[in-house]
Amino acid sequence: MKKHIGVILLLSFFWVTSCDSHFEELNTDPNRAGASVFDPNLILPTASSSYGNMMSGYTGAILFQSMWIQALASTSTGGANYYSNADKYVISGSTNSYIAGVWNSGYSTASRIQQMQKLAQTKEMANLAAVGGIFKVLTVSFISDVYGDVPYSEALKADEGITQPAYDNQAQAYLSMLAELEASLNILNTSGDQIRNDVIYRGDITKWKKFGYSLMLKMAMRLSKKDPSAAQAWVQKAVAGGVFSSPADDALVPGDEANGYSNASANALNVPDDIYEVRWSKVMIDYLKSTNDPRLRIVAEVPNPGLAANRTGAPGNSDPAVQIGLPNGFDLRGGQFDISKHPDFPGGTGTGDDLAPIGAYSRPSGIYRNRNAPVFALTYAEVQLLLAEAALRGWTTGSPSDFYKNGVMGAFTSMGKFGGQTVSPEEATAYLNANPLNLSSMNASMKMINEQIWATTSLFANFVEAWNNWKRSGYPELTPVNFPSNFSSGQIPRRQPFPNGETSLNTDALNSAVARMGGDDWITKMWWDGGN
Repeated sequence: MKKHIGVILLLSFFWVTSCDSHFEELNTDPNRAGASVFDPNLILPTASSSYGNMMSGYTGAILFQSMWIQALASTSTGGANYYSNADKYVISGSTNSYIAGVWNSGYSTASRIQQMQKLAQTKEMANLAAVGGIFKVLTVSFISDVYGDVPYSEALKADEGITQPAYDNQAQAYLSMLAELEASLNILNTSGDQIRNDVIYRGDITKWKKFGYSLMLKMAMRLSKKDPSAAQAWVQKAVAGGVFSSPADDALVPGDEANGYSNASANALNVPDDIYEVRWSKVMIDYLKSTNDPRLRIVAEVPNPGLAANRTGAPGNSDPAVQIGLPNGFDLRGGQFDISKHPDFPGGTGTGDDLAPIGAYSRPSGIYRNRNAPVFALTYAEVQLLLAEAALRGWTTGSPSDFYKNGVMGAFTSMGKFGGQTVSPEEATAYLNANPLNLSSMNASMKMINEQIWATTSLFANFVEAWNNWKRSGYPELTPVNFPSNFSSGQIPRRQPFPNGETSLNTDALNSAVARMGGDDWITKMWWDGGN
C-alpha cells in the first residue's frame, strides 16, 4: 500500500458553511490557508463523518456483514442483486470494489487524523492531539477487525519515506494500539486546550475519556479467547479509567442531510430496489418475538400491499403480531432456492403488475431511512453487556446480572436516538422481569449476553460490530447459507480479502501477511477470532 500524505488540501476542510444543531458553523477566512495558521480543530468533524461512512452503508456493512450475521436478508434477484454478496456469499459485479471499501475509507480517515495530530502538536494542542490518538486507534482497529493483519506501526508515514509499510501481526498490533490508546488517554486534561468543532462530544474532555476507556474495554474483550491474561489486564485498566456510565455517553456520529452528510445506511435503504429487497432475517425476527422484545414494533414493518408500496418508504404495519422474517439464502428464480417454495412462505401482496412476491416479509422501518439519523459507533448498552461477560469471567467486580440489565435498559433507551419511537420504562421493566440473565451455567450466561450484543448492535445498524462479536464469541449460533457458487465454501465469512490493489502496490508486505495468516480468502480466521 502506498500512502502518499502530502500537503494538506486545506480548503477541503472548510466544508461547512451553515449547519443545523448537529454541526457547528465554521467561519473560515480564505486568507488563512497556511499550515502555520490553520486551526487543526477544523479537521475533526470531517474525520468524524468519514469514520461514520466507513462503518455504514455501501462501504461494506450493508452489502456484507448485515446478512452474514443474519440480521437482514434479501432474495437479491431484482434490481438490487448486489445483496447476493451478503445474503448468499455470491460474487456480484462490484464485489472487488466493495471489498476495498473499508480499506480505502479507513486509511483515508486515519491519514486525515494523523495530519490533525501533527498540526495539533506543533500548536501545543495536547487535548486535540490526544483525541486524534484515540480516533486513530478506533479507525485502524476497525480496519484490522475486517481484514486481519494490516499496516499500523509503519502506516501513514509516506512523508517520512515509508510508502510500502509492513503489515503488523494482529496480535502485536492490538497490544500496540492499546498502548497508544492508553498514552492518549493519559494526556487528556480538562484544564488543557479546548476542542472545537467536535460533532460527537462538543469538546467535552470527560466524555472523550469515557469513550477512550470504553474502546479499550471493547478491544480488550476481543482478546478473550486468544490472550485472556492480556484481556483481563486491559479490562481492569478500562474499568479503573472510567467507561460509559449512561446512554448519554453514547458515541454517535450525527447525520446532517442538509449539508451533505447523510447517514450512509439510510442513503442505501432509500433506494427503491433496496427498500423492496432488504428485509429482516427470520433469525432476527424470531429472536425478538421469542422474548416479546418491545423494540420489534419500532424496528420492523410489513409494507403496504403491492409492488409500488413495497418500493416506497410509506409507513407499513408495525404490529409485532404480523412481523415475519425472510430466511437467508433464497431467491425468486423458480429453482430449489425459490422462496415461494419455502413451507413458511407467507405469500406475496398485490396483484397483476403490482404484485410484490416478498411483500409480506418484514422490512426495516422508517427510522432506518432517516438520513439525519446518527451512526452508532459505540454505546453504553454494548459496554455494559461486555462488562457482564467480563464479570462472569472474573475480570471485573460487579454483578453480571446487573450489568446485563443495564445493557438492555441502555439499548432500549438509545433506540429513540434514531428519531423514532421509544421503549417506555414500563415496557423495559416488564421485559427484564420476564427475561433475566440466565445464570444456570457459564455457557447459558455467555449465550444470552452475546445474543443480546448481536441483536443490539444489529438494531443500531452497527452490523460490522455484530459480526465481530459473533466471530469472537460464537453467539448467536447461526446456520450458514450454502448457495451454489458461493465464495466461502458454504461457511459464514470471517473476514474480507485484502483489496486487489495491494497486490501491485505493496506486494512483499502483503505476501508476508498472507503467509503469516495462512491465506487471503473469506474464511481465513484472523488472530483474535475465537468463535465456532
